[in-house]
Amino acid sequence: MKEILEFQRKEITEYHVYRKLAKKVSGKNAEILLSIAEDEKRHYEMFRKITGKETKPSMLLVFWYILLATLFGLTFALKLMERNEKKAEKAYEKIDIPEVVRIMKDEERHEEEILNMLDEERLNYVSSMVLGLNDALVELTGALAGLTFAFQNTKIVGLSGLITGIAAAFSMAASEYLSQRAEEQTEKTSPLKAALYTGIAYIVTVAILVAPFLILENPFVALVFTLIGATLVVLFFTFFVSVVKEKRFGSYFLEMFLLSFGVAAFSFLVGVIARRIFGIEI
Repeated sequence: MKEILEFQRKEITEYHVYRKLAKKVSGKNAEILLSIAEDEKRHYEMFRKITGKETKPSMLLVFWYILLATLFGLTFALKLMERNEKKAEKAYEKIDIPEVVRIMKDEERHEEEILNMLDEERLNYVSSMVLGLNDALVELTGALAGLTFAFQNTKIVGLSGLITGIAAAFSMAASEYLSQRAEEQTEKTSPLKAALYTGIAYIVTVAILVAPFLILENPFVALVFTLIGATLVVLFFTFFVSVVKEKRFGSYFLEMFLLSFGVAAFSFLVGVIARRIFGIEI
């Protein structure tokens, strides 16, 4: 009974989430979200008849999913919620009640409807964001590591990284624009927007990586914080893509992590060698 009450609470919580998310979109997407919200409410009523008790929604979870949708997009919030739906479906299988079986079928239909309805602009430019973010991670993490050992001065390393990063961001954005222009475009993508997404992803990553050198005094401590920042950027972005594009998080994270830090380690070695060969002391 305790488990069924939890399911009941989950259904009424998701009813409120879908209702609020429906207000953020329009057209067919809004209609589907409202339809799913009503199904969730019906599921809640079914569970209420079984338990004979009322349950209140978790307003904290409602707030959390609305916040995720606002910050990272409707697609991310919905697909993350659908991941939890799949866990609930497995739990439903253990309860031999006809109404629960019906709810399971509804949940499967919900997932298909949501996957078919999603058409969020930013998702059409995920490849552009990956390009900007990954290029910044690979190039700048390596450059900062090399410069740290070559100069061992936080302000010089930070300023060098900032200038290099901003110049590289504009260069990468221009390259993405020309690349998109050369390819056959669809109505869903724009070369200018692709360039903007690439450039913005690059500059945001540059800011995160360079900040420790502009704040801290010890170059090696700053480098440690830069590497931590790079790891967090890779962690967040790979999780985001794994949810919206339904990729395997572990393998995708490992690929980006090894690539970025492999280049950083190599550049670190180049910096040590360069310092010894040229005898540069600053």
